[in-house]
Amino acid sequence: MSLLIDDNCINCDVCEPECPNSAISMGPNIYVIDPNLCTECVGHYDTPQCMEVCPVDCISKDPEHAESAEQLQSKFLHLTGQA
Repeated sequence: MSLLIDDNCINCDVCEPECPNSAISMGPNIYVIDPNLCTECVGHYDTPQCMEVCPVDCISKDPEHAESAEQLQSKFLHLTGQA
């Protein structure tokens, strides 16, 4: 499942550099996460790093982009050229 940043985002800029897949970018008003690039840090870390550093806890799982652990691992392998 991809992650989602909600409207409580304060644009503090700490999540973007933590994303190993460059899935986080500035949207029109707040930061956004590209579901095609987000692996919840599977393959890189044990936990999503953006969630770890977010000071306002505005990042959660995106119900619109549900993925299993196997799908996230497969996406990681594809994104890193290992598939």
